[in-house]
This record gives sequence, structure tokens and C-alpha cells, in this order.
Amino acid sequence: MAGLAPIHTDMRAIIEDIRAIYRNDPACRNIEFLLYPGFHAVAFHRFIHFLWRVGVPFIPRLLSEFNRFLTGLEIHPGATIGPGLFIDHGMGLVIGETTEIGRNCVLFHNVTLGGTGKHHRKRHPTLGDNVYVGTGAILLGPITVGDNVKIGANSFVFMCDVPANCTIAGTPARIVKRNGKSCDEELPRTKVVEGRTVNVEWADASVPPCEGPDTPSQWG
Repeated sequence: MAGLAPIHTDMRAIIEDIRAIYRNDPACRNIEFLLYPGFHAVAFHRFIHFLWRVGVPFIPRLLSEFNRFLTGLEIHPGATIGPGLFIDHGMGLVIGETTEIGRNCVLFHNVTLGGTGKHHRKRHPTLGDNVYVGTGAILLGPITVGDNVKIGANSFVFMCDVPANCTIAGTPARIVKRNGKSCDEELPRTKVVEGRTVNVEWADASVPPCEGPDTPSQWG
């Protein structure tokens, strides 16, 4: 019976995904959640991810490609997605293999949670709970986004952590609101040490904050 626990967990997560649709989209009425491609993609992914976790070879990748063909959303079988995810529209969304998404997050179309091509093992972003990612935002690298963060449309985040309770926007993204108060702050950079991410703001104050992907020192 213990082997059924992941299945039960996934079913509860799907119920939370349905609730998230009604909570976030006032246009959804009666059973119209069945028409949302984001819901289709995430529900199918939860089954695919179960196969991935138990070590089934090839089939999860094949099914994820089929999922992409049907919905227009690319979610790697290895991505870990918490309950209550709402993907609005969703076309063109990309979620990489080592991405981790917390509870009750919202993603819009053309969002990319990708890698830099420079890392191994953990390569993609980690999103906390209640994170909102606007249309076209690009987050690259094994970065950490804190709880209750809002990321503006078309924002670009490259190897920078985002503190909790912040709103960020821009290319490269900057903090424009923290704990409900307007501000203009640079994001703290991150780097990977022995396979784990370290916030440079804490680890080495001499390293400058985020300036975007064209900063040579950020490509090491």
C-alpha cells in the first residue's frame, strides 16, 4: 500500500490544480477547467513524473513529447511541481528537468524556467510558494525564487536569487517592491559551489550584483 502514496498525492495535487483555476481565472465557469491546456499539461505531467520517479526508461520522455504536441507546453518529466499550479494560456512555456515549483504558483505563456548550459545536476530554477511569473519572463540557472514573489512580464533573471515578498521587473530584472514598499534594488547573484547554489550576496560581498548575461564574470 505504501507504493500507492505517490498516486494519492498526485490526485490531491490535481484537485488543488483545479481549485487554482477557479481561484485565479474569473472566466472559468462550471466545468470549463476541462478546456484549459495548462491543466491538461500539468495533470498529464503528474502521471509522467510518477513514471520518472520509479525509474521507467524512455517512456516518460516519449510521453512528455506527446504532451508538448497536444498542449504546446514543454515540461520535462523530471520537473517537480507542487499542488495548485495554474498555467494561464501556456503556449510556449518551458520547464526544465531540475526545476522545482512550490505550492499555488501562477505561470503565464512563454515563460521559460531554463538552464544556462554551464551547470550539472541542479541546473534550473527553484520557485517557492505563491510565486507569480508574468508573460514571457525568462529565469535561467539554478536560482532560488522566494515565497510570495511577483515577476513582471518579459523580465529576465540570469543566475540571480529573488528574495521572498518581492516584486521584480525589467531586463535584467531589479527589485521594484519589497515587503509592500516601492524600491529600486539589484538582485543578489548566485553561483554553484560543489553542486549546490550559494547566494553570492552572503558568500562573497566583493562580487558585484546581477547585471545581466553579458557580464563576463557570470559565465564561469
